[in-house]
Amino acid sequence: MTNIFIISLLTAILALAAFGANADSAAPHGVWSKDKAIEWEQKHGWLVGCNFSPAYAINEIEMWQPDTFDLKTIDHELGLAKSLGFNSIRVFLHDLLWQSDPDGFLHRMDQFLEVAHKHHIGVMFVIFDSCWDPFPSTGKQREPKPHVHNSGWMQCPGQKILMDPTRHDSLKDYVMGVIHHFRHDKRIDCWDLFNEPDNSNGSSYGKLELPEKPQRALQLIKKTWAWAREVNPDQPLTAGVWYGDWDDATKLNEMQKFCLDNSDVISFHDYGKPEELSAKIAQLKPLGRPILCTEYMARPQGSTFNPNLKVMKDAHVAAYNWGFVSGKTQTIYPWDSWDKQYTAEPPVWFHDIFRTNGEPYIKAEVDFIRQVTGGPR
Repeated sequence: MTNIFIISLLTAILALAAFGANADSAAPHGVWSKDKAIEWEQKHGWLVGCNFSPAYAINEIEMWQPDTFDLKTIDHELGLAKSLGFNSIRVFLHDLLWQSDPDGFLHRMDQFLEVAHKHHIGVMFVIFDSCWDPFPSTGKQREPKPHVHNSGWMQCPGQKILMDPTRHDSLKDYVMGVIHHFRHDKRIDCWDLFNEPDNSNGSSYGKLELPEKPQRALQLIKKTWAWAREVNPDQPLTAGVWYGDWDDATKLNEMQKFCLDNSDVISFHDYGKPEELSAKIAQLKPLGRPILCTEYMARPQGSTFNPNLKVMKDAHVAAYNWGFVSGKTQTIYPWDSWDKQYTAEPPVWFHDIFRTNGEPYIKAEVDFIRQVTGGPR
């Protein structure tokens, strides 16, 4: 009888322990501790790279669709990235790719990650994006409008879903499905949940944007964050602040405050001169978390590799410039190409580093990047 009692007691204790473990795993996960975020930074070292869209694609849909997905070109261009000493890239996804073929989309993402890994390059995936055309569609994408910056880039999700809160939950499978599939994948550096969520695209599609867009984007990003936290990936979550000043919490709008409060690692955009970049970094340093500049480098704006890249390395800030190989996005042209007519290559490229044939736009610039990154010379 005593042996039976002891066995029963042990069984009960084990059952309670198992229940406790299950309860912990099912509990909602919050923002990473600062110590965990700093540990991630120490493990990954200084991340440096670019926002990557292959030259053959006018937008993220054309990049990933099965009929146009070109792994050979991607392999070649990531080889160029490796030659600069780049070790990370930021890459945009789209919900329509998931809706049309989730298994195929995940397979192509895995192929992409494998090629990036071959070149010793990690990946930051962007889940949603509020920039440019608010009416995306799959299928054959339009040809670029001559000499116009990002003439065919698509918002994700499109306006019809973003502006209808009753449809936001239709995106849950996309967010959770993608992140869950790669939640333990060491080839992924980070998840950027929403690029410039409250951007009204004033220089391009502003007349087509609805005034309540910032409110709807805030509703969606809150749900997106909850879905991603439920998955609890090994990689950190972030969403960047991209305008204004961030050193006075009382002056932050609700979107900025939400992103800064909930990001495991802090990300931001800056297309200003080096002194402006340094000021932005100084505003974010007191948060005590790793900092990633996920967009910079617009030559006519004074945001150049020399010296901005060195400024970020010295400040231990990850650096991702916009643009890489000049192609169908036409980001060698400035933002004002939506209003001002260009008929030939601009006198100074706005973004991008290489011509389509792989030659550097400015050799001295490439040499400087390699000097800072320690890449091959």
